[in-house]
Amino acid sequence: MTANRRIDPTERAHLRDAAGYSPPIHRFAPTPGLAGLVRRYWMPVWALPEGTRSVQRVLQYPVCLVVVSDSYALLVGPSSGLSTQELVGSGWAVGTMLQPAAGSLVWGQPVDTLADRAVPLTDARGLDGAGLVTAIHDCVGEDPHDADGQQRAVAAVEAALAPLLPVDEEGLLVNAVVEFVEGDSGVQRVSQVCEKFAIGERTLQRMTQRRIGLSPKWLIQRRRLHEAAERLAGDVRPDLARVAADLGYADQAHFGRDFRTVTGLTPGEYAAEPRPR
Repeated sequence: MTANRRIDPTERAHLRDAAGYSPPIHRFAPTPGLAGLVRRYWMPVWALPEGTRSVQRVLQYPVCLVVVSDSYALLVGPSSGLSTQELVGSGWAVGTMLQPAAGSLVWGQPVDTLADRAVPLTDARGLDGAGLVTAIHDCVGEDPHDADGQQRAVAAVEAALAPLLPVDEEGLLVNAVVEFVEGDSGVQRVSQVCEKFAIGERTLQRMTQRRIGLSPKWLIQRRRLHEAAERLAGDVRPDLARVAADLGYADQAHFGRDFRTVTGLTPGEYAAEPRPR
């Protein structure tokens, strides 16, 4: 049953649009048995006035996404930069944020062949993409706001992913590596990851390339930027030099370059944007 797994996490990776808008998003945790494959599910439902559009911006995590909407179905690889999605009119999507271990299992190939790409879900070798699309559309039906339909859609995704269990040993390791880097702001160097897991840097590099399509150094940088986005989005404008120092940057200029390279905005510009409404 999924009825008791509705969650409302603080999503620091979701930068919203430049006007501060984000559609209502329903979020769900996976069942315990699927936790090695799935981080969470989310379902945005939107209705924008005619002639308007909203470009949602996301500092993506080092994972693949399965996204089935009312008009498309994609397997989305990890993005080294900023992911964007334009919303117009009315619509909905059922998204699945996979665990790092799951990308190669769903894709059927090393994830570095999918990085910075999105492919039709029917190209994924690890699940029945066409069958999943049909099941989700049947569950959502005519009313994407219906709570029971949302729960059934999540259950359909879980049924499609269940045959990929159990997670392999390397998959469990890459899940643990990413969890360690994302969960400990004291991790500033790749050597700390190697020491924690008693693994050589070259071996770690090859594993992350296969399983998440990105480097260990990227994991650390992205964690920093997630933390920065969260702090910059607060009600009180933070001291940018303090943020840079707290995140382990040598100076504010280096922090500003990293943030602007990925988001297209300086930290000050992002901090000055309207907050969610």
